[in-house]
Amino acid sequence: MIDSPVATPPPRVARLPVRPSTVRYPVLAVVFVCAACGLVYELELVALASYLIGDSVTQASVVLSVMVFAMGVGSLLAKRLRCRAAVGFGLVEGGLALIGGCSALVLYAAFAWLGEARYVLVAFSLAIGVLIGAEIPLLMSLIQRADSVRSHGVRESGGREPGTRESGPGTRESGPGTREYGLRESGSGEGDDPAGTVADLFAADYVGALVGGLAFPFLLLPWLGQLTGALVTGAVNAVAGGGLVLWLFRRDLTARSRALLIGANLTVLVVLGTAAVLVDDFEDAARRAVYGDSVRVAVHTDLQEVVVTGERGGPPDLFVDGRLRVGGQDERRYHESLVHPAMNGPRGRVLIIGGGDGLAAREVLRYPEVRSVTVVELDPGVVRLARTNPDLAALNGQAYRDPRVRVAFADAFRWLRGAGSDGAYDVVISDLPDPGISAGAKLYSEEFYGLAARVLADGGRFVVHVGSPSARPRTYWTVDATLRAAGFATRPYSASGSGAARAAGPERAQGSGGTDTGRGDWGFLLAVRGPYPPALGLAFDAPRLWSLTEEGLMAGAYAAERTRAALAAEPPPSTLVHPRYSG
Repeated sequence: MIDSPVATPPPRVARLPVRPSTVRYPVLAVVFVCAACGLVYELELVALASYLIGDSVTQASVVLSVMVFAMGVGSLLAKRLRCRAAVGFGLVEGGLALIGGCSALVLYAAFAWLGEARYVLVAFSLAIGVLIGAEIPLLMSLIQRADSVRSHGVRESGGREPGTRESGPGTRESGPGTREYGLRESGSGEGDDPAGTVADLFAADYVGALVGGLAFPFLLLPWLGQLTGALVTGAVNAVAGGGLVLWLFRRDLTARSRALLIGANLTVLVVLGTAAVLVDDFEDAARRAVYGDSVRVAVHTDLQEVVVTGERGGPPDLFVDGRLRVGGQDERRYHESLVHPAMNGPRGRVLIIGGGDGLAAREVLRYPEVRSVTVVELDPGVVRLARTNPDLAALNGQAYRDPRVRVAFADAFRWLRGAGSDGAYDVVISDLPDPGISAGAKLYSEEFYGLAARVLADGGRFVVHVGSPSARPRTYWTVDATLRAAGFATRPYSASGSGAARAAGPERAQGSGGTDTGRGDWGFLLAVRGPYPPALGLAFDAPRLWSLTEEGLMAGAYAAERTRAALAAEPPPSTLVHPRYSG
């Protein structure tokens, strides 16, 4: 007896609302957009962490390593969603848009109100990495649909009757004039090209990453800033990811899944939009939490944030990217110690590296023999504020109105390379942040000091602000070793104050004045070319000083020298290819 064949149900058809040949292009476009957004989130975390925590090399290493690890975890977790790739991808993109878009706000809030952002940084790196990693397998599933549909051909039905009838192996019609393109899930056809799909996917991903990486520093940061830029990126991410699923793969969604995705994406967009509207108020509140209630001026230059704080009627404090650069109560003690020992000798032409606040120039201009002062400052916004802000202009004695002062807006390293070797300057003053900040480590390298030696006249003096010798003796003596490796003989000395005027890391303001109430010291190195160290003292015709005396200089030299005992061995010099400073 021969059994009659058992009828098998036709394979389930997943339907697409457009021709299969056109599916690949919108999917690749969304891959491009999502890759650009993902890299913006990554760069945003690195930039903000470097600003809030300091040491850009360490923060970049933490973010990148944690994110790459999390991407692997996300790829494994996404395997469970491949059977429902459309709804899974929509939810992943909604979550990524919300978390990535709000990451900068939450990170800044953690620093402002909790005083600690490291753990929040790691948490966001993990979450964003997992979601970015989940994109790849889900996108792979979606883009392969087009190839599978094309390989299976088309099934059609006529339009005479309102019922559904098949007319070919890939397409069906549900009524008059309606055509749907289907994907049989029973196997792959001869036209499938997995290798080509992978190539297309990763090409779009890498090109999108390139565009996102270039858009972040050149468009988002200067036009929108860190906080608003992240929020706008999140909104673009949500629209691209949700729009793809709700348009191209909407027929694969149940009514419940479709409602869930629409509601989730609308919620994300409302949250990001509300945050964008309130971002200025948030930033003001966070700034008050960091600097106290006595913020006088806060400006974003093209390179950094500059904030002037202090009680009205008192001397101002100047913060640059969250780091205390000028403490109004102690700045005279600092600048007198920096400038006047170097002025004990020829002083007709003076070069100041850094010092855009004009305070070092103020001390230099007190000597009538000075014929010219050149200030090399990277950020024009700092000089502009020092010229126009009444508090800072009063503090620097209107130094920039003096016709002897000329300002060069340039990177100091590059400027010195182009300055030649004519020995044009009798005094060179390095008024820079501490060498613990990775971005400025090159300005404390042997190569940089070699360039400074080329512009120093015979018998000229070179003074370098180094940082606290008592708090960071290894850094201090590393700079000393680096200067000596560049051909200088050095004389160490220090000065004490009520707070560190040049902080190596972001300082949370304590009290309304924004200054640290603990004791601190500043370290300096006075150097000359040749085998013999310079004499440490003040010129016999030095102007009357507020706090600096010969006895104070000798005490500072003794205090600095004592910190050498904390080292087990003399540190090696720092070079461009082997920087030896850490935050």
